[in-house]
Amino acid sequence: MLTEDGKHLYVSYDEYHSLIEKLALKVHQSGWEFDTILCLARGGLRPGDILSRIFDKPLAIMSTSSYRAEAGTVQGHLDLARFITTPKGEIAGRVLLVDDLADSGHTLNAVVRMLRTNYTPITELRSAVIWTKGMSAFTPDYSVEFLPTNPWIHQPFEGYDSLTPDKLVEKWRW
Repeated sequence: MLTEDGKHLYVSYDEYHSLIEKLALKVHQSGWEFDTILCLARGGLRPGDILSRIFDKPLAIMSTSSYRAEAGTVQGHLDLARFITTPKGEIAGRVLLVDDLADSGHTLNAVVRMLRTNYTPITELRSAVIWTKGMSAFTPDYSVEFLPTNPWIHQPFEGYDSLTPDKLVEKWRW
């Protein structure tokens, strides 16, 4: 649900999973065949996992991080993993790069540059995200929702960001 002022988008688990299914349909209907899904952790883990299951393709993982300041609401320094975890040796062939959103676009631009420079066995690279914000400097090949007002997206699992083991002990004390 988008707030009236357009500054916040609240997404339920059902909506989140429906959007991932719609993303899978967009990729499928394009007719493009790919060999591997490369998801960007953390935001692309859930969509990448579900797309990997739907398309029955191996899932490779690359860790990235940029949202660190003020409880993850302010973009900080971009960190890209030096290695990609993949079940089949080196990542190669046609790769579908998956993340949850194209926010500023800086992460996706940096990852694409790095992949094209350092992973020459990749013969074709396309990108898929759930959301693309109006301010994004990156245009994904596949996207479900375009958000011209650039809202902060409240994803359904964000409650775990403030959950600690001590809070779990208290919650499940019986």
